[in-house]
Amino acid sequence: MKSICKFFLSLLLLLFIQGSQKEPSEISYSKNEDSTITVKLSFVGDIMCHTPQIEYAKIGSDSFNFLPTFKMVQQYLSDSDLTFGNLETVIAGKSEKYTGYPLFNSPEELLDALKFSGFDILFTSNNHSLDRGAKGVERTIRQIENRNLINSGTYLSQHSRVSLLVVEKNGLKLGILSYTYGLNGNFLPKSKKYLVNVIDTSIIKKDVTAMTKKNVDLILVYYHFGDEYSRLPSKYQEEIVSKTFNYGADIIIGSHPHVIQPVRFIEKSNGKLKKGFVAYSLGNFISNQRWRYSDAGVILNLEIKHNTANGSTWVSEVKAIPTWVFKGRIDNKNQFVILPSDTTALALIPEYLGKEDIEKLLESYNDTMEILFKK
Repeated sequence: MKSICKFFLSLLLLLFIQGSQKEPSEISYSKNEDSTITVKLSFVGDIMCHTPQIEYAKIGSDSFNFLPTFKMVQQYLSDSDLTFGNLETVIAGKSEKYTGYPLFNSPEELLDALKFSGFDILFTSNNHSLDRGAKGVERTIRQIENRNLINSGTYLSQHSRVSLLVVEKNGLKLGILSYTYGLNGNFLPKSKKYLVNVIDTSIIKKDVTAMTKKNVDLILVYYHFGDEYSRLPSKYQEEIVSKTFNYGADIIIGSHPHVIQPVRFIEKSNGKLKKGFVAYSLGNFISNQRWRYSDAGVILNLEIKHNTANGSTWVSEVKAIPTWVFKGRIDNKNQFVILPSDTTALALIPEYLGKEDIEKLLESYNDTMEILFKK
């Protein structure tokens, strides 16, 4: 009972924190309400596929079903105008053998499940991008495109790399850039340096400047960076974020540590927003990492307002839906299922959750809220 009370106290705290995230300095109202448009963006962290996940999803000798993994969060992912996630695996095909860590290669059905669940844009620049070489990068991009999804951070050509990705939604033009700290010791072919964006501040500055010239309303940068399992950003992360904001970026989303790190508004000297918004790490959205902090993730929702009359843009709301990964038997089948925190808040606790599962779910919720909005 004490843990349940703690949960609802945390929920009240969440509502208070969400209200405090509105930045008065960012808001510019127009007398004509029709000139203001709203776009809702949702972000999740690492989408991983370890060997047990592949085994649990298998439904035939050569077929897989990952849909059950996302069934409890589909409504949240589909509700947004644009939903983003980090695809931390490649889709290199059956001939390369399906494997998890340390060299990831996942079945195409994973992409089918992501598409069905509401994802729109997948970040593909991470330390596992080259797990199956250049062919793995290229096939992954093509499989994403075949499903009418968009990828950011890896490319099929130099022309594609320098074109820069701009996505328009509800009248808002969003410029998107993505980079990774490294490639696990793998090297890009000399003739294909464009394949994966690696963090280089001189290149990033050039990209942000070029994106600004495209007259976008906001610039979003994704970084795969940080120290694994650290719940606070490193000095390196903070330095890269500060530089990127001052280059002109407005929103920075990060992952790689496999645990959640804080979100913050940061003063900056350039770009459309007066204060930049950064989420240093959104943790694991789905993986087989079962220990505390790494079995938790979050769906981070940003509501963006844009005044088409005067060109002002601001972050009007920040909301978080903490998540936790269940691994066990449901209907006599082994399954991985991402559970939203309000499964408990609404008293809709799945019958397959045991006492220990419920305790871990509540623990992960409290951990996430404590870390996410930590000053």
